[in-house]
Amino acid sequence: MSASTDRVLSTLDKNLDASLKRLFELVSIPSISTDPAFAKDCRKAAEWLVKDLETIGFTASVRDTKGHPMVVAHHPGPDGNAPHALFYGHYDVQPVDPLDLWENDPFQPAVRDAGGGRKIITGRGSADDKGQLMTFVEACRAYKQVNGSLPCEITILFEGEEESGSPSLKPFLEANAEELKADFALVCDTGMWDAETPAISTGLRGLVGEEITVKAADRDLHSGLYGGAAANPIHILTRVLADMHDADGRVTIPGFYDGVDETPPDILKMWEGLSGRPESFLADIGLSIPSGEKGRSVLELTWARPTAEINGINGGYTGKGFKTVIPAEASAKVSFRLVHRQDPKKIREAFRAFVRERIPADCSVSFQEHGSSPAIQLSYDSPVLKTAKAALDAEWPNKAVMIAMGGSIPIVGDFQSFLGMESLLVGFGLPDDRVHSPNEKYELSSFHKGQRSWARILAALAEARAAGRLPG
Repeated sequence: MSASTDRVLSTLDKNLDASLKRLFELVSIPSISTDPAFAKDCRKAAEWLVKDLETIGFTASVRDTKGHPMVVAHHPGPDGNAPHALFYGHYDVQPVDPLDLWENDPFQPAVRDAGGGRKIITGRGSADDKGQLMTFVEACRAYKQVNGSLPCEITILFEGEEESGSPSLKPFLEANAEELKADFALVCDTGMWDAETPAISTGLRGLVGEEITVKAADRDLHSGLYGGAAANPIHILTRVLADMHDADGRVTIPGFYDGVDETPPDILKMWEGLSGRPESFLADIGLSIPSGEKGRSVLELTWARPTAEINGINGGYTGKGFKTVIPAEASAKVSFRLVHRQDPKKIREAFRAFVRERIPADCSVSFQEHGSSPAIQLSYDSPVLKTAKAALDAEWPNKAVMIAMGGSIPIVGDFQSFLGMESLLVGFGLPDDRVHSPNEKYELSSFHKGQRSWARILAALAEARAAGRLPG
């Protein structure tokens, strides 16, 4: 670690109280994006961020959209060889309902003793995502205070609609692609493995949603009169759904595994050290036996393998009591989580062909699309990933682990699709931060060491570029 980076870290330590005061100002703004009643507060949060970034030397502005505004800011690097990073975060927050379940006012943040030597920052948005994004801003502030410059060229994009579906984001990215494009993106809306083990998220599963409806007779039928002779669409539908998996849990749709890579052995070994017994993963939901493909750990199943899940079935009489009816139609909602290079369009087409082959000639099936997105996979050999991992290793008690995420973060796919950039996902949230729930909190250690982590990462990225380990 250079002497300059050491001074930056010391400055962050000295300025922790001041950084908390700034965070409290931001958290106290009720920027709830989904409720039109808080539109002025969303703009107020955007304007607060612009003013704060300007004090650090960023050229920052509020950019209007059809919804809540974006914040865009730019700061040059020390020279033309410095890496250029786009940092993304969001300033909007979830609603606080039900308010009576909060122990403290959600928009009056404070540091509280959580026992066991832990201190937490309370308030809506403390973890998701105001506390997270301010870790990066504070790292930049300390660099400017110590060196008068930043080690990398930085573009910042803060949006105000992440918690309400980001309707303005794609149009904004398309319209401003040239301005926002950088060497790579940094996303701090993720978490750590545990309170002492940082994590880099290397993969995000994609998604395909389908609703299928099987129709048979032209009306509901009396099961005594027609049972055994007339086609029952629930029978047809359940046979189709059952055929989607074999006895070993593999999906049987032809071509489903095209583009699915095996996880490298060293990564699997790392995950084995994290996962423990399957019971420890499933016990919280009252289960103990892993489902899915046989011979794979629960972490591999949820992070690196594709799935076909039935999310809902409807048909026939489902009210109180009993009705002996053969329904005219039955429907199901099916979702596929995708990994690696699976093509959402091809998965949808293959599924529909798979279903059609199993529908009797005198029956019919229709489909309704419910969105899709590809998986995101960062190369395990990425120099950006390796550089960031080494920086995190130097800051935390335990070495950083490379994990994946079973869900999706649409912005990461948008950065790849519209801006052609890979994203480095590093966050400092914890599973018990209660994001989207009453009593949201953010560990004080996450806020403090998150600042130090970003300072180390920015320095390491600059040093890697100067040494030729990071492509220009």
